[in-house]
Amino acid sequence: MAIFTPERNWWKPLGREEKLWVGIAAVWCVFMFFMLFGWYYLGTQNLPTVARRITTAQYKTLADAFVTKYKVGEEGATKVPVVDPKGDPEIYLVAQKWQWTPILILESGKKYNLHVSSIDVQHGFSLQPININLQILPGYDFIVEFTPTTKGEYSLICNEFCSIGHHLMTGRITVK
Repeated sequence: MAIFTPERNWWKPLGREEKLWVGIAAVWCVFMFFMLFGWYYLGTQNLPTVARRITTAQYKTLADAFVTKYKVGEEGATKVPVVDPKGDPEIYLVAQKWQWTPILILESGKKYNLHVSSIDVQHGFSLQPININLQILPGYDFIVEFTPTTKGEYSLICNEFCSIGHHLMTGRITVK
């Protein structure tokens, strides 16, 4: 129970200052709504990606053919293949439980179409230090236009919990 009973006509028309602030808020909302389209079409923050439907077996076949064609060595106890595509702009990366395959050796300043897919469960794709982040799902071939400009090592990290060995899921791209 209230201490005081509200007035019979408790709602009163907006005052001059209230109308001004409601008007400013409404104009700002309309402005921000249309800016969404501007940011999408004119902004550079949107990653140029394409996603195509593909079976995991088809993607694995494409990635294995890529590795076989350009393999230059192996690394580590699990013998992860090291691949140098020698200028081929179409490069493939496979996400599977606890590893990214292959290790890529790329050229600085060259434009690549990086194909990324999972062959088991959902993974997160994070390429550092250039901050490319994607959700990688089985059954889709995600194609990212990628031009490395800085020489050195780029880290691949799975940023979506994929199972008990998730913390081990790292990979590498070397840019020369």
